[in-house]
Amino acid sequence: MLIIISNCTLKTVVKHHGVHFLEKKYESLNVSTSNKNDILRLFGPPSTKSTFDNDIWIYIERKTTASELKSLGRKKLLVNNVVILEINNKGLLIKKSFLNNSDMNKLTISKNETSVMDRKDTFINSFLGSLKQKINDPLGKRKAK
Repeated sequence: MLIIISNCTLKTVVKHHGVHFLEKKYESLNVSTSNKNDILRLFGPPSTKSTFDNDIWIYIERKTTASELKSLGRKKLLVNNVVILEINNKGLLIKKSFLNNSDMNKLTISKNETSVMDRKDTFINSFLGSLKQKINDPLGKRKAK
């Protein structure tokens, strides 16, 4: 009985994913003076990277803990932070933004839908269809079924 009781801990176990202390590191960055090397030294490699006109680096910090016994061990979200950094083609930080859990709850998803073109009416489909027909019957002598 003593072994079972000694294995139970009273401390909560916190699972951490991403960059530790993201908010403190975010505050130490300066727009127009920090560069890619400063960011990599401070944060490490980004969680997500994208390139449009400028590079966009995204860093994530997430902390969860197992909740109390009454909720059957479901995870409870403690921290959910995201840092979005925009870097120009010279390697300088030109824009930075910090989102926490309350900011993410304010985001809205667009209800607009994109229309799908009918496959029968596209130029590419008709071109590829005629090309396929010429490959299958190059001399045009095959009978239509």
